[in-house]
Amino acid sequence: METGIAGETVAGTEPDPGKRDMAAIRKLLGTSRMRVWLRRLIKAVCIAVLIPLVLTILYIPSFVHPVSTLMLKDLVTLTGYDRQWVALEDVAPVMRRSVIMSEDGQFCRHHGVDLGELRGEFKDLVAGKPVRGASTIPMQTVKNLYLWNGRSFLRKALELPLAVYFDLVVPKDRILEIYLNIAEWGPNIYGIEAAAQHYFGVSAKKLSARQAALLTVALPNPIARNPTKAKAGLRSLARIVERRASRAGAYVGCVQ
Repeated sequence: METGIAGETVAGTEPDPGKRDMAAIRKLLGTSRMRVWLRRLIKAVCIAVLIPLVLTILYIPSFVHPVSTLMLKDLVTLTGYDRQWVALEDVAPVMRRSVIMSEDGQFCRHHGVDLGELRGEFKDLVAGKPVRGASTIPMQTVKNLYLWNGRSFLRKALELPLAVYFDLVVPKDRILEIYLNIAEWGPNIYGIEAAAQHYFGVSAKKLSARQAALLTVALPNPIARNPTKAKAGLRSLARIVERRASRAGAYVGCVQ
Protein backbone atom coordinates (compact mmCIF):
# COMPACT_ATOMS: atom_id res chain seq x y z
CA MET A 1 0.00 0.00 0.00
CA GLU A 2 1.13 3.60 -0.71
CA THR A 3 0.32 6.99 0.89
CA GLY A 4 -1.44 9.51 -1.33
CA ILE A 5 -0.89 13.26 -1.50
CA ALA A 6 -3.54 13.94 1.15
CA GLY A 7 -2.15 11.22 3.39
CA GLU A 8 -4.72 8.69 2.27
CA THR A 9 -3.70 5.16 1.53
CA VAL A 10 -3.95 3.85 -2.04
CA ALA A 11 -4.61 0.10 -2.36
CA GLY A 12 -3.84 -2.35 -5.17
CA THR A 13 -0.88 -0.60 -6.75
CA GLU A 14 1.40 -3.65 -6.22
CA PRO A 15 0.56 -7.29 -7.05
CA ASP A 16 -0.21 -9.64 -4.22
CA PRO A 17 2.99 -11.59 -3.43
CA GLY A 18 0.94 -14.74 -2.87
CA LYS A 19 -0.67 -14.56 -6.31
CA ARG A 20 2.70 -13.83 -7.90
CA ASP A 21 4.21 -16.91 -6.28
CA MET A 22 1.31 -19.11 -7.41
CA ALA A 23 1.69 -17.89 -11.02
CA ALA A 24 5.38 -18.70 -10.93
CA ILE A 25 4.65 -22.17 -9.56
CA ARG A 26 2.05 -22.83 -12.28
CA LYS A 27 4.48 -21.71 -14.97
CA LEU A 28 7.20 -23.93 -13.51
CA LEU A 29 4.84 -26.92 -13.33
CA GLY A 30 3.72 -26.35 -16.92
CA THR A 31 7.33 -26.23 -18.09
CA SER A 32 8.15 -29.35 -16.07
CA ARG A 33 5.21 -31.27 -17.58
CA MET A 34 6.28 -30.22 -21.06
CA ARG A 35 9.80 -31.44 -20.39
CA VAL A 36 8.48 -34.76 -19.08
CA TRP A 37 6.34 -35.27 -22.18
CA LEU A 38 9.22 -34.22 -24.42
CA ARG A 39 11.53 -36.73 -22.75
CA ARG A 40 8.89 -39.43 -23.16
CA LEU A 41 8.48 -38.57 -26.83
CA ILE A 42 12.23 -38.71 -27.44
CA LYS A 43 12.43 -42.08 -25.68
CA ALA A 44 9.53 -43.43 -27.76
CA VAL A 45 11.18 -42.28 -31.00
CA CYS A 46 14.50 -43.83 -29.97
CA ILE A 47 12.80 -47.14 -29.16
CA ALA A 48 10.89 -47.06 -32.45
CA VAL A 49 14.17 -46.55 -34.32
CA LEU A 50 16.09 -49.15 -32.34
CA ILE A 51 13.52 -51.95 -32.73
CA PRO A 52 14.04 -52.50 -36.49
CA LEU A 53 17.80 -52.04 -36.15
CA VAL A 54 18.01 -54.77 -33.51
CA LEU A 55 15.47 -57.07 -35.19
CA THR A 56 17.38 -56.88 -38.47
CA ILE A 57 20.43 -58.36 -36.76
CA LEU A 58 18.31 -61.04 -35.11
CA TYR A 59 16.83 -61.98 -38.51
CA ILE A 60 20.19 -62.85 -40.08
CA PRO A 61 20.36 -66.53 -38.91
CA SER A 62 18.48 -68.87 -41.24
CA PHE A 63 16.69 -70.62 -38.35
CA VAL A 64 14.82 -67.39 -37.53
CA HIS A 65 11.50 -67.07 -39.38
CA PRO A 66 10.32 -63.42 -39.28
CA VAL A 67 6.68 -62.41 -39.61
CA SER A 68 5.30 -59.34 -41.35
CA THR A 69 3.16 -56.58 -39.85
CA LEU A 70 0.22 -57.89 -41.91
CA MET A 71 0.68 -61.35 -40.42
CA LEU A 72 0.73 -59.83 -36.94
CA LYS A 73 -2.50 -57.98 -37.76
CA ASP A 74 -4.11 -61.26 -38.84
CA LEU A 75 -3.06 -62.80 -35.53
CA VAL A 76 -4.37 -59.88 -33.47
CA THR A 77 -7.72 -59.92 -35.29
CA LEU A 78 -7.89 -63.72 -34.86
CA THR A 79 -8.28 -64.30 -38.60
CA GLY A 80 -5.10 -66.36 -38.77
CA TYR A 81 -2.93 -66.94 -41.82
CA ASP A 82 -1.31 -69.63 -43.94
CA ARG A 83 2.50 -69.45 -44.11
CA GLN A 84 4.95 -72.33 -44.43
CA TRP A 85 8.56 -71.22 -44.24
CA VAL A 86 10.83 -72.62 -46.94
CA ALA A 87 14.58 -72.22 -47.40
CA LEU A 88 15.75 -70.36 -50.50
CA GLU A 89 17.33 -73.50 -51.96
CA ASP A 90 13.90 -75.12 -51.81
CA VAL A 91 12.39 -72.43 -54.04
CA ALA A 92 12.50 -73.17 -57.77
CA PRO A 93 15.34 -71.17 -59.39
CA VAL A 94 12.88 -69.90 -61.99
CA MET A 95 10.78 -68.40 -59.19
CA ARG A 96 13.80 -66.54 -57.82
CA ARG A 97 14.67 -65.24 -61.28
CA SER A 98 11.09 -64.20 -62.01
CA VAL A 99 10.76 -62.16 -58.82
CA ILE A 100 14.10 -60.41 -59.23
CA MET A 101 13.61 -59.58 -62.91
CA SER A 102 10.08 -58.29 -62.29
CA GLU A 103 10.40 -56.54 -58.93
CA ASP A 104 14.03 -55.44 -58.74
CA GLY A 105 16.27 -56.03 -61.75
CA GLN A 106 19.28 -54.41 -60.05
CA PHE A 107 18.87 -56.41 -56.83
CA CYS A 108 22.35 -57.94 -57.01
CA ARG A 109 24.00 -54.62 -57.86
CA HIS A 110 22.47 -51.89 -55.69
CA HIS A 111 22.81 -51.34 -51.94
CA GLY A 112 19.19 -51.41 -50.89
CA VAL A 113 17.95 -48.52 -53.02
CA ASP A 114 17.97 -48.25 -56.82
CA LEU A 115 18.98 -44.61 -57.24
CA GLY A 116 18.22 -44.59 -60.98
CA GLU A 117 14.64 -45.76 -60.44
CA LEU A 118 14.25 -43.37 -57.51
CA ARG A 119 15.33 -40.40 -59.65
CA GLY A 120 12.86 -41.46 -62.33
CA GLU A 121 10.06 -41.65 -59.77
CA PHE A 122 10.92 -38.18 -58.46
CA LYS A 123 10.91 -36.70 -61.99
CA ASP A 124 7.52 -38.26 -62.68
CA LEU A 125 6.19 -36.82 -59.42
CA VAL A 126 7.46 -33.31 -60.23
CA ALA A 127 6.06 -33.53 -63.78
CA GLY A 128 2.68 -34.63 -62.47
CA LYS A 129 2.89 -37.97 -64.24
CA PRO A 130 1.69 -41.27 -62.73
CA VAL A 131 4.39 -42.40 -60.30
CA ARG A 132 6.02 -45.68 -61.26
CA GLY A 133 7.04 -48.15 -58.61
CA ALA A 134 10.66 -47.78 -57.54
CA SER A 135 10.62 -50.03 -54.49
CA THR A 136 13.46 -52.52 -54.41
CA ILE A 137 13.22 -55.94 -52.79
CA PRO A 138 15.02 -54.66 -49.65
CA MET A 139 12.58 -51.72 -49.51
CA GLN A 140 9.58 -54.01 -49.83
CA THR A 141 11.06 -56.35 -47.22
CA VAL A 142 11.55 -53.66 -44.56
CA LYS A 143 8.10 -52.27 -45.35
CA ASN A 144 6.56 -55.70 -44.80
CA LEU A 145 8.58 -56.34 -41.64
CA TYR A 146 8.48 -52.97 -39.88
CA LEU A 147 6.11 -50.49 -41.55
CA TRP A 148 2.60 -50.28 -42.98
CA ASN A 149 0.90 -50.49 -46.37
CA GLY A 150 -0.34 -47.47 -48.27
CA ARG A 151 1.49 -44.65 -50.02
CA SER A 152 2.83 -41.85 -47.83
CA PHE A 153 5.93 -39.67 -47.76
CA LEU A 154 6.48 -40.57 -44.10
CA ARG A 155 6.58 -44.29 -44.84
CA LYS A 156 8.92 -43.75 -47.79
CA ALA A 157 11.19 -41.54 -45.67
CA LEU A 158 11.48 -44.34 -43.11
CA GLU A 159 11.72 -47.07 -45.74
CA LEU A 160 14.78 -45.71 -47.58
CA PRO A 161 17.33 -45.66 -44.71
CA LEU A 162 15.96 -48.94 -43.33
CA ALA A 163 16.44 -50.60 -46.73
CA VAL A 164 20.04 -49.38 -46.98
CA TYR A 165 20.76 -50.66 -43.46
CA PHE A 166 19.00 -53.97 -44.13
CA ASP A 167 20.99 -54.50 -47.33
CA LEU A 168 24.23 -53.63 -45.54
CA VAL A 169 23.67 -56.05 -42.66
CA VAL A 170 21.79 -58.98 -44.25
CA PRO A 171 23.25 -61.10 -47.11
CA LYS A 172 21.44 -60.88 -50.45
CA ASP A 173 20.31 -64.50 -50.48
CA ARG A 174 18.88 -64.13 -46.98
CA ILE A 175 17.04 -60.93 -48.00
CA LEU A 176 15.40 -62.77 -50.89
CA GLU A 177 14.56 -65.72 -48.65
CA ILE A 178 12.83 -63.47 -46.10
CA TYR A 179 11.02 -61.55 -48.83
CA LEU A 180 9.66 -64.69 -50.48
CA ASN A 181 8.46 -66.02 -47.12
CA ILE A 182 6.62 -62.91 -45.91
CA ALA A 183 5.19 -61.57 -49.18
CA GLU A 184 1.40 -61.53 -49.33
CA TRP A 185 -0.11 -63.69 -52.10
CA GLY A 186 -3.79 -63.45 -51.33
CA PRO A 187 -6.15 -63.08 -48.36
CA ASN A 188 -4.31 -64.58 -45.36
CA ILE A 189 -1.80 -66.30 -47.70
CA TYR A 190 1.84 -65.46 -47.05
CA GLY A 191 5.05 -66.85 -48.48
CA ILE A 192 5.87 -68.68 -51.67
CA GLU A 193 5.30 -72.19 -50.29
CA ALA A 194 1.74 -71.48 -49.14
CA ALA A 195 1.04 -69.65 -52.41
CA ALA A 196 2.38 -72.45 -54.62
CA GLN A 197 0.34 -75.06 -52.78
CA HIS A 198 -2.82 -72.93 -52.63
CA TYR A 199 -2.92 -71.91 -56.29
CA PHE A 200 -1.16 -74.76 -58.11
CA GLY A 201 -1.08 -77.68 -55.68
CA VAL A 202 2.71 -78.02 -55.85
CA SER A 203 5.61 -77.10 -53.59
CA ALA A 204 7.66 -73.99 -54.27
CA LYS A 205 10.48 -76.23 -55.48
CA LYS A 206 8.29 -77.71 -58.24
CA LEU A 207 6.94 -74.49 -59.75
CA SER A 208 7.13 -74.25 -63.53
CA ALA A 209 8.29 -71.12 -65.37
CA ARG A 210 4.69 -70.23 -66.22
CA GLN A 211 3.45 -70.73 -62.67
CA ALA A 212 6.35 -68.69 -61.29
CA ALA A 213 5.55 -65.84 -63.68
CA LEU A 214 1.85 -65.85 -62.77
CA LEU A 215 2.67 -65.75 -59.05
CA THR A 216 5.14 -62.93 -59.64
CA VAL A 217 2.73 -60.65 -61.50
CA ALA A 218 0.22 -61.10 -58.67
CA LEU A 219 2.61 -59.55 -56.12
CA PRO A 220 1.79 -55.84 -56.71
CA ASN A 221 -1.89 -56.45 -55.91
CA PRO A 222 -2.25 -59.90 -54.33
CA ILE A 223 -5.82 -59.40 -53.12
CA ALA A 224 -7.20 -58.49 -56.55
CA ARG A 225 -4.93 -60.70 -58.69
CA ASN A 226 -5.52 -64.44 -58.66
CA PRO A 227 -2.75 -66.35 -60.50
CA THR A 228 -5.14 -69.12 -61.54
CA LYS A 229 -7.80 -66.70 -62.84
CA ALA A 230 -5.57 -64.21 -64.61
CA LYS A 231 -7.20 -62.05 -67.26
CA ALA A 232 -5.64 -61.40 -70.67
CA GLY A 233 -3.62 -58.38 -69.53
CA LEU A 234 -2.14 -60.24 -66.58
CA ARG A 235 -1.36 -63.29 -68.70
CA SER A 236 0.43 -61.06 -71.19
CA LEU A 237 2.45 -59.51 -68.37
CA ALA A 238 3.31 -63.00 -67.10
CA ARG A 239 4.71 -63.91 -70.54
CA ILE A 240 6.99 -60.87 -70.39
CA VAL A 241 8.21 -61.88 -66.92
CA GLU A 242 8.78 -65.43 -68.15
CA ARG A 243 10.97 -64.19 -71.01
CA ARG A 244 12.95 -61.90 -68.72
CA ALA A 245 13.51 -64.71 -66.24
CA SER A 246 14.89 -66.96 -68.98
CA ARG A 247 17.49 -64.30 -69.82
CA ALA A 248 18.34 -63.24 -66.27
CA GLY A 249 21.97 -64.36 -66.36
CA ALA A 250 24.26 -62.19 -64.26
CA TYR A 251 21.33 -60.18 -62.89
CA VAL A 252 20.61 -63.00 -60.44
CA GLY A 253 24.17 -64.12 -59.78
CA CYS A 254 24.05 -63.21 -56.09
CA VAL A 255 21.30 -65.74 -55.33
CA GLN A 256 22.20 -68.65 -57.59
